[in-house]
Amino acid sequence: MVLLTRNQQSPAAQQIQLEKSSSLYRLTPMLDEFGILRMDGRITAAPNVNECVKFPIILPRKHRFTYLLLNDYHRRFRHRNLETVVNEVRQQFYIPQLRVAVKQVTKSCQWCKTVRAELCIPRMAQLPAARLASFQRLFTHTGLDLFGPLLVKIGRSYTKRWIAVFTCLTIRAVHVEVVHSLSTRSCVEAIRRFVVRRGSPATIYSDNGTNFREASRLLQDQIEQLAATFTSSSTKWIFIPPGTPHMGGAWKRMVRSIKTAIDAAYSSHGKLNDETLATLVVEAEGIVNSRPLTYLPIPSEESEALAPNHFLLGSSSRVRLQAEADDSAADLQLSFSQIQLHLNTFWRRWLREYLPTLNKRTKWFGDVRPVAAGDLVVIVDESTRNKWERGRILEVIRGSDGRIRQAIVQTARGLIRRSVSKLAVLEVNGGCKTESDDQCYAGEDVGTGNTA
Repeated sequence: MVLLTRNQQSPAAQQIQLEKSSSLYRLTPMLDEFGILRMDGRITAAPNVNECVKFPIILPRKHRFTYLLLNDYHRRFRHRNLETVVNEVRQQFYIPQLRVAVKQVTKSCQWCKTVRAELCIPRMAQLPAARLASFQRLFTHTGLDLFGPLLVKIGRSYTKRWIAVFTCLTIRAVHVEVVHSLSTRSCVEAIRRFVVRRGSPATIYSDNGTNFREASRLLQDQIEQLAATFTSSSTKWIFIPPGTPHMGGAWKRMVRSIKTAIDAAYSSHGKLNDETLATLVVEAEGIVNSRPLTYLPIPSEESEALAPNHFLLGSSSRVRLQAEADDSAADLQLSFSQIQLHLNTFWRRWLREYLPTLNKRTKWFGDVRPVAAGDLVVIVDESTRNKWERGRILEVIRGSDGRIRQAIVQTARGLIRRSVSKLAVLEVNGGCKTESDDQCYAGEDVGTGNTA
């Protein structure tokens, strides 16, 4: 569409004769006294109506001036209310396919791209080997987290206590310890008690808490010494990326279960002391370890669903006592080989009943465009969106399946490591560089617009 003008301007409007093949023919265009192309419509006789409404200015949709005009309206109405922008523009101008033009201006707006940037989360990853390690000692692969505080009464004052939850990542059993503070020393003492009672884990998973970071350094030698006493393995401490609690969902969900079990009894116990709290958390541990891992089994000979306590106690909620115990025969039947046979039976049930339930993905099914070094991103956190930190990706980290799962981001406060599920890529462009109708229009030649 070409903007029509005339060489000599006259004070009266002048009708323009066009061929029927012209795109302006149905608009019955005219030139006003200033040489501006307007549409001669059918509401000329309407009273109390602005002349601009009766004779709107005709503008081509794919022109630099049209883009700047619509962009001004878009900013004037705070990047929102597309229909309001359409209505206001229509009061003075006629633009073919106006609503489409306004949408394309919105797509090319850098402010809107930043606010509506979407997370590019790759397909849900394969489960780590720690979640699938059957026929191994319990708590070989352990997740660790702390929660609290809980108030206990000592004398006439109240003191804070925290709870350390150790989760076996394979059978989802829990071990609970009361921690007197969030210091590194208290964390180390809780881990030492856990290692002595449950054995040294091959791997410990946790978030990036300061006490965990320091404890991993201090405990490296101590755990190896304890391991030399109780087992021949050494311990590796693995930290999930900062700000990604979903990567620790296997053990953080157990924290919620312990909280629920404790809260149910916390109010009924009244004022707690250290001894009562220690009893309460152990009872909560027993309740969580007795929960079924699967639905009730279909075969009638298996009367109860598999639970973590089957691996810990031999049954879902208690140790089954023998009817009689002879001095020789019964003792031989309860030998280590017999106990190992029962344990292998539980592991086979775990493989048959529980493992298939982990196979299905619950979200993040499709592949997305992976982030790359050099991408500008905003870092998702718990604050309001307009306060999210911005940065540039310097390095990407691939997972075991070859997909990019983490990235090193350069921000104003230095280098940080984040999961790609917390990075929203910004589409940045430099705007139109030409005013040609054929080569320049926002939304078509200016950026691709990865909008929400």
